[in-house]
Amino acid sequence: MLALQIPGVKAFMSQLLLTDTFDGFLLAEASITTGFTAVLDGHIHPDFYPEDAVPRQEAGYLYWASMRPVCLSLIRGQRTPLSFQFVFRLSDTNTARLIGQTGVAWDAADVAGLFLNIKYAGGSLSATTATSLRRFSMDKSLDAAWDQMVRKFFLKKELGFEESL
Repeated sequence: MLALQIPGVKAFMSQLLLTDTFDGFLLAEASITTGFTAVLDGHIHPDFYPEDAVPRQEAGYLYWASMRPVCLSLIRGQRTPLSFQFVFRLSDTNTARLIGQTGVAWDAADVAGLFLNIKYAGGSLSATTATSLRRFSMDKSLDAAWDQMVRKFFLKKELGFEESL
């Protein structure tokens, strides 16, 4: 698990909510607390949509690109939210790509999800990684590869961070 503190809250939030920086991630869930708490489940209900209008999704989750405007409308306003949490999931396609590029000894079918948690509370913003596996293993090579990919992603997108110990 990688734990990052984000010192530039305003700049990070701008990238998160106003640009396509995180649009390649799936939204597993979100919780936003303002004058009330809104809890969003990122699972899609395809029966709701006409066949020709189903939003982009993978593994039953909507992409952040579809949910970003909803979350922006809940956060935007005169006052800063009390707290929020976004749980992003790396797509299965990108999980398989990460495994292939890093050469870790894992099969993508054994990975239930690679997650990036963004949390804001008390004026502090943090990001943590998590790995969910379908089988038990003491091998932490996938965790290390995922942590390294998140570091590289933040650096490439110029998202400032400080690693927590």
